[in-house]
Amino acid sequence: MDRELEAGLIKRVLRGDTEAFSALVSEYQKPVFNLALRMLGKREDAEDIAQESFIKAYNSLPSYKGTASFQSWLMRIVTNTCLDELRRNKNRRTVSLSVENEDEQTEELDIADTSLSPDELLDRKLTAESVRRGIAELSPEFRAVLLLREINGLSYEEIGKTLGLEAGTVKSRIARARKKLCEFLIRDGNIPEHYASLKKNGGDRQ
Repeated sequence: MDRELEAGLIKRVLRGDTEAFSALVSEYQKPVFNLALRMLGKREDAEDIAQESFIKAYNSLPSYKGTASFQSWLMRIVTNTCLDELRRNKNRRTVSLSVENEDEQTEELDIADTSLSPDELLDRKLTAESVRRGIAELSPEFRAVLLLREINGLSYEEIGKTLGLEAGTVKSRIARARKKLCEFLIRDGNIPEHYASLKKNGGDRQ
């Protein structure tokens, strides 16, 4: 959404125009739902969290200063609401690598790394279930940064703004999350230890 149009809608909401907020919900309901689905793993939970997040956003909108984009501000609310839910249910062991597309159909995310060979790409696809279980084993904080980085494609700075963390802290958590995930995949017999070591110690985009 155009930033100027978005700013206009926010001003209207603050003046009590609920239809303007409905326009913001329509614009961002898909990314909000998809993030909640990836974090929580169950559609019903994701729907509840998405609704709760929009209510929180509406009530908190007077505190929005506009220093970050509205989407980043909203995603921070969604992520923190998901983290609260995960902390309340510490035994939760589900995670989703699916998203809902524009036709409201659920489809699997492509977790392939373009630096891999065709055989390695096939191996990666075959280990998708193990990846889900490995991510589900991560603490909520590690799960959040890893999903925001690897699935949402956010930079360290963007993740930091979303979670209220320094970029260095984000980078450290992502490195630790990747290490833990690789260790799980090794134990699960899905990737060879020497290959995991290369991936854990390899370069990373900013």
